[in-house]
Amino acid sequence: MKKIFKVAGALCLLFIFAAGSYAQTGKIVGRVIDATMKQEMIGANVQVTGTTLGAVTDVRGNYTITGVPAGSHQLKVTFIGYQTAEGSAAVTSGKTTVVDFALTPTMIITKGISVFADRAKERETPVAFTNIQKQEMVQRLGSRDIPLVLTTAPSVYATSSGGGAGDARMNIRGFDQRNVAIMINGVPINDMENGWVYWSNWDGVSDATSSIQLQRGLSAVNLATPSIGGTMNIITDPTAQSAGIMARQEIGSGGFLKTKVSAASGLLNGKFSVNGTVVRKTGDGIVDATYTDAWAYYLGAAYNVNANNRLELYAMGAPQMHGQNTNKQNIGVFSKNFALDLEGYDPAAADKYVESSSGVKYNQNWNTVNPSYTGKQYWNGKTHDRKASDVLYERENYYHKPIVNLNWYSKLSEKAGLYSVAYYAGGRGGGSGTYGSVTSDKTKFPNPRDWNATIAKNQASTTGALGVLRNSTNNQDAFGAISKLNYEFSKNLKSAIGVDWRTASIDHFREIRDMLGGAYYVDLKADKVSPRSDFWTAEQTQRKLGDKIDYDFTNNVNWVGCFGQVEYTLNKISTYAMAGWSTIKYDHTNHFKKDEAGKELYLESDWIGGAQIKGGASYRATESMDFYANIGHVSKVPIFDNVISDVTSSLAAAPVNEKFFSMEAGVNMRLLTNQLVGKVNLYRTSWMDRAKSYSIIDANGDESIVFVTGMDQLHQGVELELAYQPVKQARVDGTVSLGDWTNTSDVSGYYKDYSGGVETDKSYNFYVDGLKVGDQPQKMLALTASLFPLNGMTLEISARHYRDHFSSWDPFGRTDAADRTQSWRAPNYTLLDLHAAYMLPVQVGRAKMQVFAHCFNLLDELYIQDAVDNSNYSSFGPKTHAADDAEVWMGLPRNFNLGIQVSY
Repeated sequence: MKKIFKVAGALCLLFIFAAGSYAQTGKIVGRVIDATMKQEMIGANVQVTGTTLGAVTDVRGNYTITGVPAGSHQLKVTFIGYQTAEGSAAVTSGKTTVVDFALTPTMIITKGISVFADRAKERETPVAFTNIQKQEMVQRLGSRDIPLVLTTAPSVYATSSGGGAGDARMNIRGFDQRNVAIMINGVPINDMENGWVYWSNWDGVSDATSSIQLQRGLSAVNLATPSIGGTMNIITDPTAQSAGIMARQEIGSGGFLKTKVSAASGLLNGKFSVNGTVVRKTGDGIVDATYTDAWAYYLGAAYNVNANNRLELYAMGAPQMHGQNTNKQNIGVFSKNFALDLEGYDPAAADKYVESSSGVKYNQNWNTVNPSYTGKQYWNGKTHDRKASDVLYERENYYHKPIVNLNWYSKLSEKAGLYSVAYYAGGRGGGSGTYGSVTSDKTKFPNPRDWNATIAKNQASTTGALGVLRNSTNNQDAFGAISKLNYEFSKNLKSAIGVDWRTASIDHFREIRDMLGGAYYVDLKADKVSPRSDFWTAEQTQRKLGDKIDYDFTNNVNWVGCFGQVEYTLNKISTYAMAGWSTIKYDHTNHFKKDEAGKELYLESDWIGGAQIKGGASYRATESMDFYANIGHVSKVPIFDNVISDVTSSLAAAPVNEKFFSMEAGVNMRLLTNQLVGKVNLYRTSWMDRAKSYSIIDANGDESIVFVTGMDQLHQGVELELAYQPVKQARVDGTVSLGDWTNTSDVSGYYKDYSGGVETDKSYNFYVDGLKVGDQPQKMLALTASLFPLNGMTLEISARHYRDHFSSWDPFGRTDAADRTQSWRAPNYTLLDLHAAYMLPVQVGRAKMQVFAHCFNLLDELYIQDAVDNSNYSSFGPKTHAADDAEVWMGLPRNFNLGIQVSY
């Protein structure tokens, strides 16, 4: 806190200095828009020719240049991908001159990285979407995980999960991010095995993000990548046409410290440009033991081969390590009073689940250790010293996932363009945990690991360690290529066809991370006799630091897809139709299990085909009102985990495609001379034959897999957006999301049962018809008030309210036909966030300075952000879907982020 007060004091002095040195002079103001799309241009450079005076447009496309000498001046506006615009201004001392610009896109550069992202256009594209520009990222994110900048968008729910850096997750319209297509520069980044997105892999991407467009629902994206919750396109900073450098320093709660440096060469010889960003981030974490130790880098380069061809190269990554909080807890552990105030929470539960002294910051996944323990740790192929001599972390995540893509944009003719990208996405790292028997600390509750007792037992053992720390490693290499051919038959009729190829090889294995004082660890199967690997001898069961244990297998994913799309525009009507097809094949090689021939067990699926067809239309009824509608059907190939279980090395007998049918309609309005903007849309999405797999332990103690199919859901709702700016100095934005997401059928499942000595299919019935979809509040409201009291100053307060948050649940808790009780509903809550930024009205040469500050959870609200119904670990008494049966993560307490940025 002392450091924060010192910085705050320094910032106040800067404000005072700036106010004292600011004199009334002539100034030039205006707005820059896209001449084609009529949208504001954020980040355009406006320069007074022949001087060092200039400005960058803000989130509304506005710019202000102060201190301009009286007289006639020429202005020049530049923005990557657009023709340079020029204008004149006659400046009078003490007066304001208004000069607006409309930039015209150039064909090749405009369709650069955005061509793969398929950006929706206002009043044309018939989908519901939200744009987040770079200035808004700076204004609201505060170096949190990227999904958290979208929390004011309709039907979007994002949380920090356990509080670890990069552990955020996001749901849209009741669908988790497995059903949201997420791309960076048009390249899909969802995990190719399970569809998840690990935001820790993209920890530094926000610092290089130019804009984000979130298209909710089916989206208008024409890749062969079906999405039903939505499509999130992250566009990184394009290579700038002008040279510059920027440095930013941030501090925040939990010992947070972050430094960012960016530089751009500008356009050299009219051909080449390059820009790059390096980020260093450290911190102790707001939640106990959720430290972060991360780097991030970004490189963008472009080369204009000629007037019709352009090459772009992008590379980014975020090597990081951070502490995790993976264990949800009974509510009483975080706050006894909060728990007792909840309906259905038995006071006796608070006696069992004792409140932690850390409160909402509690994390079970760490404990102290005697500094006399000097054991080494192993990860990423090397031996390392421990991070701290007096602490051991049970859960640490370490990963580096670089992505490199080479883009080629070619104008074949006035009517045709070919746009292609080839990319590589690697990955090295994993996460830690315990393996074997590790003693719990009974002096604390909930019981964390007792490292000292475990080390003492291991050191005294003559038969090897009883338990160790392990790494679950995921090393992967993915390659892909996407190519699109656009052709304009006429001004009104446009078409596109494309192909999408991907392949990935993923190695999964566990290895010993820390021996915890033991000389070796004997790794056996459940029978306590057989070596864990069928290929080991008895002597090889003695595993040491860095040796593989438990499992070792390789999964491969091969994907081929294609699509075709047509767009037709006539007067006030715009339409589009798209069809896509893809086929996927999975295989699995288990390096620990033998097949009947004594070789490594190999499983291979057939090629599984999927398809999507969708279309829509918009009607521009007046200059201030347009209507749109879209409809589509998706047959989605099951993810790897629902076709092959790499846990049991078993193959689903007849995997069934998941099917989605979606309809949406909406209206967009601009009223009061564009001071009031409103959007309303209705959606209805049917999810049929939902597939899911679960691991269970059979009567013999062996792990089996249950493939659940046929779970149907209906997601429907209404979304409302309003923005009102009565004067230049104030704006109000609001969103309302009312969802109704329900399961519409009971479901059957089966698993492989080997207890009788032969393989048999054992069936299950799960009674889920009528149960609400959990894991996201079904009703959400957001209201943001923004003030612009001075040129370059923004003050913003944002309020969000959440209701009807049914906790997540799994079908295994629903095997009783008489139990139709809804899952436990978490209490409603409201959050306030405060943001402030000020571009100081002084320059040293061409250097500009901006200060900013964020306060998240301003009122220090105590609330539940994630919940699981009828916990297997933290419930109390009979499981009745009550508050004392739930396990939760509480939201973060009030926290701060502030800093300063200097750009030249």
